[in-house]
This record gives sequence, C-alpha cells and structure tokens, in this order.
Amino acid sequence: MSLKELASPMWSAAPWLLLSYLLGAIPASYLVGKAFRGIDLRQVGSGNLGATNLYRTLGWKFALPAGLFDVAKGAVPVLVFGPRVPDLPFFPVLCGIAAIVGHVFSVFVNFRGGKGVATAAGMILAIAPLALLVALAVWLVVLRLTGYVSLASILAAAVFPPADWLLHPGRRSAASLGIDVALAAFIVWKHRSNIRRLLDGTESRFGRRGTAGSA
Repeated sequence: MSLKELASPMWSAAPWLLLSYLLGAIPASYLVGKAFRGIDLRQVGSGNLGATNLYRTLGWKFALPAGLFDVAKGAVPVLVFGPRVPDLPFFPVLCGIAAIVGHVFSVFVNFRGGKGVATAAGMILAIAPLALLVALAVWLVVLRLTGYVSLASILAAAVFPPADWLLHPGRRSAASLGIDVALAAFIVWKHRSNIRRLLDGTESRFGRRGTAGSA
C-alpha cells in the first residue's frame, strides 16, 4: 500500500485511536477510591492507580469491578473500534495498544495510571484468547506459589508471545510477533521498580492489606 493509499484510512483511523486512548485513560480505581472513600490512590499504598492497589486499600468489593472495567477498556477498542477501519493492517491491535497507553498514561490524572496488565489482558482476550488462557494460568500459578502479583504479571507477559505464536497460527507473522514482544517488554518495563524490590526482598506479597502494593 502506497503512502497516498494509506492517507485516507489514516485520517479515518485517528478519531478511533483517540477514542481508544480516552476510554483506556478512564482511571477506574482512582474514581472508585475517590467516590466511595474519598481517598486518592496516588497517595496511599504503592501510589499506583490499578486494581491491586485498590484491593490493598479498600478490598475486593471495590477492586473487582474496577479491575473488570480495566479489562473491558482493552477489549472494547479491539472489538468495537478496530473493525471501523478495515483497510489498515493490525488496526484492532493499534486500538488496543492506544487503550493500554491511556491506562498507563491517563490524561485525566496528570498522565499517571496503572501498570497496564488488566487492560492488556482485555486486548489479548479479544485478539488471542487461547494465549491469554496460558498467560492467565502462569499468572495464577506464580501468584499461588510466590504471592507476588508483580512477578506473576512479569512472567505472564513473558509467556504470551510464544503462546500466541504457537496457539494462533492465523496470527503467525513477524509483525504480530514483534507487537507481542513489544507489549510484553512494555509491561515488564512498567514493573521495573517491582523488579528492584523483588531483588532486594522488599516486595509486598498479595493479600496484605494497607501496605505498599506491587501492581
């Protein structure tokens, strides 16, 4: 496809990418904390605007719906916005990535946000559900064995690219693999402070309320 042929779909793609970003940028955990307890998650626990920090602060009753909303933020752009521009290769994936960027760098809270794991899971659910099942199994096993949400998230991200390659032959291309690896690397990079704490032995384990969170 020439640059001239790309110009028209790119113009039509821009609003959907922006909408994907804005949907991803809705800070569900922050809003729940503010609305129901008057707290700013940026000032408590890990300071992270994700469901894990919300759980550590307020418990499952508040964290579960916020976490599910974060997952939906990744799935909806892929399933609803992505098909709007069929002429652009990988456009549904680009919408999912825009939502993840919105979650991690939310314009509504001074470009802060969560680690992007739940929103990435929503995107993966929409494009590679079998690979997501493998990543989820790894996440659950590692969390069960170690108690570390951060380590579980890192290893789940790492296993996703090969799982997608093996379980979804229709997505088996250099471009898809490159996107998968970049997404996994981004999630690992977002956990760099957790990696330091894991190495230092100071990372908090899942289930301990009111302490510095990990995700």
